Amino acid sequence: MLKFVVLADIHLVPEGKLSHGLDTYDRLEQAVTFVNDTHGDADFVIFAGDLADHGEADAYARFKTAIAPLTPQTYLTLGNHDRRPTFLEAFPGTANGNTGCLDHVIDAGGHRVIVLDSSDPDLRGAGRFEPQQMDWLKARLSEVPETPVVIVLHHNIAPFSVQTDFIILEDNADFAEAVLAHGNVRQVISGHVHMTTSGNYRGVPFCTFAGGHYSIEPMPSTKSGPVPSERGQYVSPVPRREGPGQVAVVLCDEDRVVVHMENFLDRHLVLAPDLFAWS
Repeated sequence: MLKFVVLADIHLVPEGKLSHGLDTYDRLEQAVTFVNDTHGDADFVIFAGDLADHGEADAYARFKTAIAPLTPQTYLTLGNHDRRPTFLEAFPGTANGNTGCLDHVIDAGGHRVIVLDSSDPDLRGAGRFEPQQMDWLKARLSEVPETPVVIVLHHNIAPFSVQTDFIILEDNADFAEAVLAHGNVRQVISGHVHMTTSGNYRGVPFCTFAGGHYSIEPMPSTKSGPVPSERGQYVSPVPRREGPGQVAVVLCDEDRVVVHMENFLDRHLVLAPDLFAWS
């Protein structure tokens, strides 16, 4: 049995600051304690992006301090709120030598787990892979034609008919083609959307989990309208809630991949809309 834990959407800020009214450092400490107490036997922990809220050096320094007590080994990748050059100053030598990004391959428990860096700050929130990353992904898949694979990345691979559909993984069709060519990718796990979902994109099974920051109500865009609106204004009626703070616990054997969405924080209060001014 392979067991690992995925955390995402940490959104750390420099000391003395809050993110949308939330103390994200305290929330990360709670998540670390939860993992150690409840899943200290995990083979490893993956942090799937948005480690910092605005990619600040001080935020990455605090992140390094907060995760130091984790019992399992950790793997890190980045999301749209991260800044790769600043991150690599805090975590030198962690970039993949072939891609220059935070891409990892983990062989454990009869499975291959591939961690992909989908961050692209130029896309204002959307995700994208560099050409060398797609080549690297295809090569890692082709190496293990009979091995079950789980892929972890920050961005969701399919639109959900919600406001945030304009910031999904942009090259999702190419990604799906590469995954389906392998034929044995059991699950694709993402954060990014601050909500819990599961589904299928062109035959690729996926799920998302709420992560460590605020949570978003899964309100259809037909009711809530797009973001940004036609006038570029943020007029969203979609509630953002204080919680839950959530991790994904992944259990794998030769027959199955099961993802448990477990809450380390259960407060669900609606946050004030003024905390989410669009810019």
